Amino acid sequence: MAPSTTTQKPPLKSTLPPLLLGTATFNTQYVPDPHSLPYRSIVARAISLGVRGFDTSPYYGPSEILLGDALNALFTSESDPLPREDVFIVTKAGRIAGDEFDYSPAWVRYSIYRSLQRLHTDYLDLVYMHDVEFVSPAEVLGAVKELRRLRDEEGVIKHVGISGFPVKVLAELAEMILRETGEPLDAVLSYGHFTVQNRLLGEESVLKRFKKAGVEVILNASMLGMGLLTQKGIPPNPESKESPLVKWHPSPPELRIACKKLGELAAAKGERLESVAIRWALEEWARVGAEAGVGVDAGPGSLLKVGATVCGVSSIPELEETVTEWNGVLEGLEKLATAEKKEGRAYGSERQEKVLNLVEDQMWPALGDWADFAWASPGEGYVNTRRPEDKGQVPDDGVIAAHEERVRNRK
Repeated sequence: MAPSTTTQKPPLKSTLPPLLLGTATFNTQYVPDPHSLPYRSIVARAISLGVRGFDTSPYYGPSEILLGDALNALFTSESDPLPREDVFIVTKAGRIAGDEFDYSPAWVRYSIYRSLQRLHTDYLDLVYMHDVEFVSPAEVLGAVKELRRLRDEEGVIKHVGISGFPVKVLAELAEMILRETGEPLDAVLSYGHFTVQNRLLGEESVLKRFKKAGVEVILNASMLGMGLLTQKGIPPNPESKESPLVKWHPSPPELRIACKKLGELAAAKGERLESVAIRWALEEWARVGAEAGVGVDAGPGSLLKVGATVCGVSSIPELEETVTEWNGVLEGLEKLATAEKKEGRAYGSERQEKVLNLVEDQMWPALGDWADFAWASPGEGYVNTRRPEDKGQVPDDGVIAAHEERVRNRK
């Protein structure tokens, strides 16, 4: 297990990598057999390409276990061991299954101890309460307080945040947490709300609320709308067997059809919808997040600020494509930062200009009323299947005992 560090905690915006590898794809929701993925190779290749951040959750099936195995192989390499402080590990707590949530202090504590063991580390760089819109504000507040207690008293967490889908709910909870505790959240993870199809996270009024609530960093995730913005798309027929996404993806059939048309527009320009959607979201959020004051350093010692993004991949070619686009984004933004200011719109590269023109002139008009559409979360009829009497009940699986043993051995 990688040892912890004892240096004073620097600001999150100076330590959080601008691009993180999201491992929700290491899960049966995206692939039939996650264990068959070349997950060790994906993680090793990410690090070799300069991607130092990794985002996971116990809700993502075997994701934490697979990511932990891949990282541990690098931590314990005999030829070239990876220092723990060279990577930034993010996980979540509170969501157990699709409709099952437990935000009680006892469960949060158990979940963190289990994540530490799965990820082969003594500390977690950032922990979110997962999908906060599914529980009450009081439950969110209590869970955040427990994460902060684990941070302050046990030192197993460095930064605390929340994640979820509806951006206005996230803003309301960020405001509430500051009001009730006097301490702002370190980070908020928003997913599916800054894409070619849905740009609601980028609204000035929303970003101002987060900034006023003291949130240091906002991260954008699910640039492809959880598989919606791909050349293959998601079949509108709920009985289709073509994709595992059909069974669980919350998008209505009409939105799936509308997004399929975007793939046709991309193909007519010699592009893949994935490439266009990734480039647009990476570059635009890098700019918008930085301008809103919720970005991070573009790199160690860099003066350039950018909005941070979590990208999900399930293969090395997908990873390499995303990193190539990201490097192009950084090159363009650095060029703009040093260029002489001129009237009119400025583009950092020909690639950016092509993508922006395609998205704004053709894709947004084609979406019509489906532009900026966001499905309800939770959906109609949602009920937390975790019974009140079961909240705080943790498995007797040795996780807590093993954690206590490790703590004793470190003393």
